[in-house]
Amino acid sequence: MTVEGDSAAPGRNNHGDVVIVGTGHGGAQAAIALRQRGHEGSILMIGRDDVPPYERPPLSKEYLAGDKSFERIMIRPEQFWADKGIALRLGSAVSAIDAAAHTVTLGDGGTVGYRKLIWAGGGDPRRLGVPGANLKGVFHVRDKRDADAMMAALADGSRRAVVIGGGYIGLEAASALRKHGCEVTIVEALDRVLARVAGEDLSRFFEAEHRAQGVDVLLSRNVEEILGSDRQVVGVRLNGGETIDCDMVVVGIGIVPAVAPLIAAGAAGSNGVDVDVFCRTTLDDVYAIGDCAAHANPFADSAVIRLESVQNAHDMANTAARAIMGDKEPYHALPWFWSNQYDLKLQTAGLNLGYDQTVLRGDPETRRFTVAYLKEGRPIAFDCVNAMKDYVQGRKLLEREVERIDPELLADTDVPLKEMA
Repeated sequence: MTVEGDSAAPGRNNHGDVVIVGTGHGGAQAAIALRQRGHEGSILMIGRDDVPPYERPPLSKEYLAGDKSFERIMIRPEQFWADKGIALRLGSAVSAIDAAAHTVTLGDGGTVGYRKLIWAGGGDPRRLGVPGANLKGVFHVRDKRDADAMMAALADGSRRAVVIGGGYIGLEAASALRKHGCEVTIVEALDRVLARVAGEDLSRFFEAEHRAQGVDVLLSRNVEEILGSDRQVVGVRLNGGETIDCDMVVVGIGIVPAVAPLIAAGAAGSNGVDVDVFCRTTLDDVYAIGDCAAHANPFADSAVIRLESVQNAHDMANTAARAIMGDKEPYHALPWFWSNQYDLKLQTAGLNLGYDQTVLRGDPETRRFTVAYLKEGRPIAFDCVNAMKDYVQGRKLLEREVERIDPELLADTDVPLKEMA
């Protein structure tokens, strides 16, 4: 298998018939799909990670909790890439693109030529703009190195953590840290956790669950400074002056799309990089997929959005591969997501953007329920907690694009969702 770092051949010119930037889910699936569809030309994957492609979502879930080894989160066994004739250039970052010359420039100054380029660069963790944000003991959870550094700190005795951000990454990290025996405080700037992605029923359920697990959840609070001693975190100061003692801070406040080389090369985009229904950017022969690709999503009334999910990365990869192989099919895939916290499995189908009504299906006290989201009477999304049947049937219901369902019927757990079409 070809596995190279930036120092493997400084200044060397390379070429790939298809060059894929990014070795996460999107990049890996694009390479796999090209081979499955009969692509015989060379494929080169360039990634900032120094290890073969692996799954990112478990980093804040099973991997950080110690439930899964790295081998178990690899997308394919290491030998797979060699067997498929897919070259990996690892530990390399792309710093620039010359769209006219069809080349990318790497961090070592070398260039790689391409016939087609697939950008699957994902995003970088959004950083805190407060004093102390760069102290030792401040972590993000975006790649294996981040998770490994957190586990090393835990092994060295870190036991008091402040998690900044009450989104899915923050809540999952809090769950994993509690499993390690840490004292955990969640600090969320809004008045409820998951406020940007879920309705109040789900937010209040997870707030209560984390508190029941011993987590201190602070809402409507902002971090003003991370305190340090000898360059090591010792606490967090909040607005109002309150200080929380800690030896670890985990920042989970979203990502910034990693698209700077594309935009500098002339690609259109403001929140990420813009792509059409075939995942093409405005640069000739350049595609973009996954977290960084802004697209008109059919399940969001064609609003231009970015989706940070495995599903989106996987399905966009297939769309781009088909287009490159001359079998164009517009991107049209129902979004889905999941989150594991403690013994809870949340599965989401659809997008709740613009919902005007929620329907609670089941009782949160039983830790098994579903929240349905409606827009003008039309179901647009389901959040299912430990409710696999609702999730599976809800996905099919959304794919049928049912125009209207009686809310009282939706709330009746004796009526399966599959019978509501």
